[in-house]
Amino acid sequence: MKRIAIIGAGISGLSTAHAIERLAGEAGLDVEVTVFEREERTGGKIWSIKEEGYLCEWGPNGFLDSKPMTLDLCDHLGIQDRLKRSNDNARKRFIYSGGILNRLPENGPMFLQSKLISWPGKIRLAQEFIKPKRTDGVDETLADFARRRLGAEALDKLIGPMVSGIFAGNPETMSLKSCFPRIHELEQEYGGLLKAMMKMAKQKKAEVKAGKQVASAAGPGGVLTSFVGGIQELTDSTVKELKGKVLTSNAVTGLKAIEGGWELRLADGSSFDAEVVVSAAPAHVLKELTWFLDGELSELLDGIPYAPMNIICFGYEQAKIECNLDGFGYLIPKGEGCEILGTLWDSSIFPARAPEGHVLLRSMMGGAANTGAIELNDVEVKERTMGELKKIMGIDAEPDFVRIFRHQRAIPQYIVGHAERLEAIDERLKAHAGLILTGNAFFGVGLNDCVNAANIAGEQVVSCLNAMH
Repeated sequence: MKRIAIIGAGISGLSTAHAIERLAGEAGLDVEVTVFEREERTGGKIWSIKEEGYLCEWGPNGFLDSKPMTLDLCDHLGIQDRLKRSNDNARKRFIYSGGILNRLPENGPMFLQSKLISWPGKIRLAQEFIKPKRTDGVDETLADFARRRLGAEALDKLIGPMVSGIFAGNPETMSLKSCFPRIHELEQEYGGLLKAMMKMAKQKKAEVKAGKQVASAAGPGGVLTSFVGGIQELTDSTVKELKGKVLTSNAVTGLKAIEGGWELRLADGSSFDAEVVVSAAPAHVLKELTWFLDGELSELLDGIPYAPMNIICFGYEQAKIECNLDGFGYLIPKGEGCEILGTLWDSSIFPARAPEGHVLLRSMMGGAANTGAIELNDVEVKERTMGELKKIMGIDAEPDFVRIFRHQRAIPQYIVGHAERLEAIDERLKAHAGLILTGNAFFGVGLNDCVNAANIAGEQVVSCLNAMH
């Protein structure tokens, strides 16, 4: 029997464990998988907290059903009947600009009528159609890409808020190729985004005609999907399905190569030997684990920064809210000078997220462009969030329910040079057979990305084991 050790019991580590057990079984390999988790609970940043009738998500609130990875995992786990797709009104997304909530346009006529972008900005954006594509292969920032193809106003009002909503990132430093590889591909494939959108719009129209549910053109592809009891059902179900052990409150403090595999040093002074080790730990944790093993690898991992984030959940009586909450929520351009990045109308996105007659709002504060927000105390966070909600949504009432969640390192930042960094990491790993890295620090921060990377890691483990025979 081959022993596999996995460091980290977030979605990446757990889905890797599941993939290994499934793939090894299909290959006729006898394996014993052990997952080590330093925290008292599994799930990592996935945590659905239920209090006073509210369901608050500590981290991500779902995944998009446009890609098969997570849906396939649900199928393997037998939890498809627990899936809950977001309400249709979640198609409506807003940007706060010019003192009002502007609905993101979903088609040409809506774009022309929208007040979000000025007429000069619209004309500049339309010129994207004739802009030549870039062919020098340079890894440019999202900001440089947006200014080059769409104009400065589109960067400020559209691209910037999108980057803060997904990555809590700064478009002036984020890599286009690594953050949005599909956008880079569309420019190379079609010569421009508008040309690509026209082709894709025809395809979407055909899908609608065929009766398929599709997401708003203003939002990302696919429909936001979670579970009846929150996204934590995914990680909890994965733990239950695993044949191997999941050891919580069991931190790995070091890695050492030994004959035939690896020795993991544990916080309690003990050790654990395994033929293969998969790290699904954050880059900053793995940096510490690999310092004595490979200083250059450790430095490469140290170069992946993380953005901090405060998540603020407010519950209100519905009667106290005059603003129409028929939508997903809103993001805020940096130029508006607001304290928060945006607010999701959680009880409008999914049912049963608030008690009957109440609503749940979830605001985000911090990110790469406002790292100091993580240092604010709870009273300051609450008061500043209330001030923003009063300005933007006209809410003058004290919230009946308040929960503040803090993430010192919320989301890894794929800054320019990220792809080259990953190549250098891969090169270092060639000297460490049986050590495999996965997690959201490398190939995507979304749930689908993590599950996809876990499946690839599972395949790598099986290949390693086959090579040992």
